[in-house]
Amino acid sequence: MIKPLRNYVLLKKEEVQEKKFGDIILSSKKDSGNIAVIMEKGEDIKNKELNIGKKVIYKEYSTTSYKDENDNEYLLIKEEDILAIVE
Repeated sequence: MIKPLRNYVLLKKEEVQEKKFGDIILSSKKDSGNIAVIMEKGEDIKNKELNIGKKVIYKEYSTTSYKDENDNEYLLIKEEDILAIVE
């Protein structure tokens, strides 16, 4: 697993669930927006509400992408670029 340093947070992009009615697909990749789940956090995170497993909204162009050997895609982002917690 990846362990972020300092004030960085490791996110995993939210999976998009397709909604089907017969042969019609109602959702697309754009529907997920900038929502991700916190997987790990660095030791210098100041916001106590940023806990592992929480869904967050983040700034679109402020992440660094990483794909592991199992093709899982992760995002590294600074704490200050997380905009909101989704409840």
